Amino acid sequence: MSTPNTHFGAKRISELLENCKSIYFIGIGGINMSSLAHISQNRGFRVGGSDRVSSALTERLAARGIEIYHEHRAENVWGYDAVVYTVAISPDNPEYLEAQKMGIPCISRADFLGYIMTGYPRRVGVSGMHGKSTCTSMCASVFMGANSSPTVLSGAEMDIMDGAYTVGEGDDFIFEACEYMDSFLDFNPTVAVILNIELDHVDYFHGIEQVRGSFARYASLTGDGGYVVANADDENVMISLENYGGTVLRFGVDSENADFRAVNIACSGGRYSFDIEKRGKPLCRVELSVTGYHNIYNALACAAAADLCGIRAEDIAAGLAAFGGAKRRMEYKGRICGADIYDDYGHHPTEIATTLAGARGLAEGRLVCVYQPHTYSRTKALFDDFARAFEAADKVIFSDIYAAREIDDGSVSSKMLAEAVGEKAVWGGDLKMTAELLRAELKDGDTAIVMGAGDIWKIVDMVKQGRTF
Repeated sequence: MSTPNTHFGAKRISELLENCKSIYFIGIGGINMSSLAHISQNRGFRVGGSDRVSSALTERLAARGIEIYHEHRAENVWGYDAVVYTVAISPDNPEYLEAQKMGIPCISRADFLGYIMTGYPRRVGVSGMHGKSTCTSMCASVFMGANSSPTVLSGAEMDIMDGAYTVGEGDDFIFEACEYMDSFLDFNPTVAVILNIELDHVDYFHGIEQVRGSFARYASLTGDGGYVVANADDENVMISLENYGGTVLRFGVDSENADFRAVNIACSGGRYSFDIEKRGKPLCRVELSVTGYHNIYNALACAAAADLCGIRAEDIAAGLAAFGGAKRRMEYKGRICGADIYDDYGHHPTEIATTLAGARGLAEGRLVCVYQPHTYSRTKALFDDFARAFEAADKVIFSDIYAAREIDDGSVSSKMLAEAVGEKAVWGGDLKMTAELLRAELKDGDTAIVMGAGDIWKIVDMVKQGRTF
């Protein structure tokens, strides 16, 4: 039985919601779903929803009077006029089945987002296997700093936004376009940003060819008069665009034919500064406040998209300099047990290796990484890549795999991954045991990064409670 994924166009959704007064969100605790719930309430809908896990996001929703259930029950959807669901839900979800039985319109998250963005003349969709949330948040900083009053829907919270979203009055809609289950194919960007392409989500994608094909279809959604902003240094991105007939603006560092290129690159304390050239001519000098070489690419993509939307060069430079990062993207959490602690969402081998390499430039002492693998399928399919991803770390602690939507069949485990990494790695078990191991491990001068897309972030507070600053 496949995951629910019935598609509606924006026009059909508009018809379905014409007399709708209330919307129920299945999986309301997700970063995108919670933002859509807030936006729906702002538009006058009565909103409710369910999520198995209580979090800061669900608590914030509840504080606004949104009814939250932490158990999926059929009766939860009674009294609602429409249901919005994430494709990550189980096909036998009782709320989804009850809504179908009652004839309540069921709309996927991607379709609903596609409906929300209609009416905006400029729609910037940021896609890629890595960096989507950071680049989207960079765009928010640039566009908001330029007073263009954009509407933004990101995959990460920012201090300058109302969590992970902001509703503006301008013509620009900036959104994170996720490739999982081909969700981004329900959107209609006028500017499609492609940061990078790599194999991931192996529970859906069966090979790199399928991934490239999905991104090729995403690029085609720009239609007449649209643009693709593409990483010229990424071979898979360029292959995916071989048959694209529209306008491509390339960005990069190594590629000499890039339309937007970073030159005169310098680094201080892990933070990069560089000149951006637009078709060989100076555009602006950028001094990033966030660390990591990979953020040069995020900044170039942001600059190209902003330039297309009419943002001035000086506002691009100022907005990029002002960008201090997004929640759970190398987010500094303070000094604990004499060590500087960072929290990061990275959960793919490339993300891990890139983040740790960038953190090495910050670390004065040892670099300690606590990693929670995300899903059994990803860990198994990319096992060898994961085993090599922690080269820059001096010590690695693996917590148990975060199952998400999957069932453990015993074929892969965090203990196996720790053994593959070698002597510097240990298996920490559950969150409590992992927190105790980290607390015992930390020394003055260490830099520690807590990484993963699950609930590993919780151990930061667990360690704090064990020892104060």
